[in-house]
Amino acid sequence: QVQLVESGGGSVLAGGSLRLSCVYSGYLYTRYFMSWYRQAPGKERELVSSIDSDGSTSYAEPVKGRFTISQDSAKNTLYLQMNSLKPEDTAMYYCKSFVAAIPSWRTYWGQGTQVTVSS
Repeated sequence: QVQLVESGGGSVLAGGSLRLSCVYSGYLYTRYFMSWYRQAPGKERELVSSIDSDGSTSYAEPVKGRFTISQDSAKNTLYLQMNSLKPEDTAMYYCKSFVAAIPSWRTYWGQGTQVTVSS
């Protein structure tokens, strides 16, 4: 079992920055994908960025060059540094863990943290 707790959301002006955190607890799997998703009102949840257990990262086109995903294994924490924020980044941001459990991969979600960017 894995528990995920996000924090760091808030309200900022366009051009500002926020750093989201996702603390994970429970069983620590050696193979996993940790991701940030976001969901704006009236829209589907979308993938923002991912990092895998090998350290490889990926980003959605709208956030490339502005957001950086990272993790601190010693603190069991996933981060999303968000710079040059735009009003269209406004959404609820969720942390997701996709882990190589036995007998099959499992998905866990956090409760979300709200990010609001005003112009």
